[in-house]
Amino acid sequence: MPKACWIAHLTVDDPDASEACRQANGPALARYGGRFIVRGGPQEVVEGRMGPRSVVIEFASRADADACYRSPGYHAALALRRPVSSADLVIVD
Repeated sequence: MPKACWIAHLTVDDPDASEACRQANGPALARYGGRFIVRGGPQEVVEGRMGPRSVVIEFASRADADACYRSPGYHAALALRRPVSSADLVIVD
C-alpha cells in the first residue's frame, strides 16, 4: 500500500496561539500514524507562491491520511488554528 502525505503551506499570524493548535493536533496525528517529515524551518520558494511555513506529514496509507483529516480530534485542532493562521493543504499519494 503506498504512503500518503499532507503537504501544507501556512501563514501564521499569532505564533503563541498557533502553539496551542500544534499541541492539539498531536493526538490525532499519532492516532493515525502521522509523522512529520518537514516542520517549518528555512525554505526557498523557487517557483510560484507559498506561505512562509511548510509542513509535510507522512502517513502509512491514503486511508490513514484521509481519516486523520476528517477526524473529530483534528477538527478540534483546526478550530484553534483557523483564527490565527491560514493554510493551503493537499493530500498526495
